[in-house]
Amino acid sequence: MDVLVPFAATEPKTRLAGVLRPDERADFARVMLRDVCETVAEAGGSPTVLSTAELDCEWPVVVDDRLLTPAVNDRLEPPIAVVMADLALATPAALSTLFEADGEVVIAPGLGGGTNALVVRHPEFRTDYHGISVADHRRIADEIGATVTEIESTRLAVDIDEPEDLVELALHGDGRAATWLENAAVSIETEPTGGRATVTRD
Repeated sequence: MDVLVPFAATEPKTRLAGVLRPDERADFARVMLRDVCETVAEAGGSPTVLSTAELDCEWPVVVDDRLLTPAVNDRLEPPIAVVMADLALATPAALSTLFEADGEVVIAPGLGGGTNALVVRHPEFRTDYHGISVADHRRIADEIGATVTEIESTRLAVDIDEPEDLVELALHGDGRAATWLENAAVSIETEPTGGRATVTRD
C-alpha cells in the first residue's frame, strides 16, 4: 500500500520548545520520521514523505508547503494510507492491522481527537485535519456513504507532540527515537505519589 508520511521540515515540534532546543527538535523530528518510514516499510507499505521543504531522506520525498489538508487531499488516490511522522511508538504489527482492516475509510484516532493514521479506499473521501479531525472524518465518510472502521491502538494513538508525550516514548519506545531521547539531556521524573510525570532539561 502507498503511504503518505506528512512531515514539517521547517521549525518542527514547536510544542517541545520548553525541553528541546531548535536544533534538537529538528534532529529529533527526523529521527522519528526515519523510525516511522522504516516501520511502514516493515508493515508492507511504501512510504513517501510529504515534506514542507526539501529534505535529504532515503525514502521518496514530495515537497508541498501548503497546510496539511490540501497537501494530503491532492494526493489521495485510493487505496492509500496517511501515517503521521511523529508516531514513534508505532510497530509493524500495529500498522499492519491498520492497513489490513476492512472499511472504505479506516481511522486510527489520536488521544486528543486527531487522526494519527488513516486508510482511504473511497474515491470521494477527502481529509480535514483542522480541529478534532476524527469527528470530521467520521462526518465526511458518512456524507459520502463510506464504511468506516476505527482502530483502537495505543501504539497509534500516541503522537509525540507535547513534553508529556516524551514520557510514553521513554517507557514504551524501542526505536531510534527512544534511543535519541535516552541520550539527550532530558530528565523525566514521576511524582512520588504515582502522579503525573514531568519532563525537564538536566
